[in-house]
Amino acid sequence: QVQLVESGGGSVQAGGSLRLSCVASGPTFSVSTMGWFRQAPGKERELIAAISGSSAFDHYADSVKGRFAISRDNAKKTVFLQMNSLIPEDTAVYYCAAQKPGQFSAGSLSRAPYDFWGRGTQVTVSS
Repeated sequence: QVQLVESGGGSVQAGGSLRLSCVASGPTFSVSTMGWFRQAPGKERELIAAISGSSAFDHYADSVKGRFAISRDNAKKTVFLQMNSLIPEDTAVYYCAAQKPGQFSAGSLSRAPYDFWGRGTQVTVSS
């Protein structure tokens, strides 16, 4: 089975930073696209960042470009989301997700389905 466990959420003031981590189980992490989603109350769950297995490709939502950075350490089966210059609109539950290994293209990061999900971690940004 694949298990994803997020950590690193919390409360910060606007302008601050947080680094989220997601530790994965399973043997195929290094060839699995990983993504970070977020969902605020009353809003749709939104893909905000994704990264391919080799880190050769990434994707960011326009709302976080230039502020957030996704990275991964395949030896540790961990994906990170560095969040800088946080604003109150970033307040949401953040979820780690993984795709099943398969035929890959750059567009798969945002267009292919995500098959495995963590439970989420709360991020709250105050003004």
